[in-house]
Amino acid sequence: MKNKHRSFSWDRPKRRKLIVTGIAAVLLGILYSMIFSFSAQDSVESGSLSRMISEKCVSLANALSGFSWSEAKMAGMAENFEHPLRKIAHFSEYACMGILVYVLWSQWMKQGRWLYLLTAVWVFLSAAGDEFHQYFVPGRYASIADVLLDTCGGAAGMLFCICAAALWRRHGEKKSRRCRGSDSHGIQKTAEKAPLR
Repeated sequence: MKNKHRSFSWDRPKRRKLIVTGIAAVLLGILYSMIFSFSAQDSVESGSLSRMISEKCVSLANALSGFSWSEAKMAGMAENFEHPLRKIAHFSEYACMGILVYVLWSQWMKQGRWLYLLTAVWVFLSAAGDEFHQYFVPGRYASIADVLLDTCGGAAGMLFCICAAALWRRHGEKKSRRCRGSDSHGIQKTAEKAPLR
């Protein structure tokens, strides 16, 4: 019975690793398919999608602010906001990729420079591949600036994971210190109450 219990407790961390790896891999696959589908859109389709989203954002800002902007002003604002919106979308997509790649590989590698380097190179190659694919889409072009922006997004996602992991470890250390302190205090109190023989 003891051996069975030991086997179960040994397998638990391994099962957790496999589950986290599987979830991260599936989400990464979904993200890649989304990025590929956006890159496969021609210039007209891609432009109309980003313009529509830009117009929705400006309409929402108008409704929340209560300024009652004119249609002409809203159209101008939407046009000006379209390019930054595309760049924000790029950055956000690859920030998510950085998080997922880091989570996936951190299950099998120790936290350190090799894990950071692998995540950064993975994101960089993915961004370069996406831009290469985009080069062959009608009306689209490949941009080195976008590759660098995407890589920065991936690095930001990885940095978020590193900070979150550090905070989680610090919280765990504080909790264990508190538990040890309360246990030693309880033992001391018991010793004080124990009758002398």
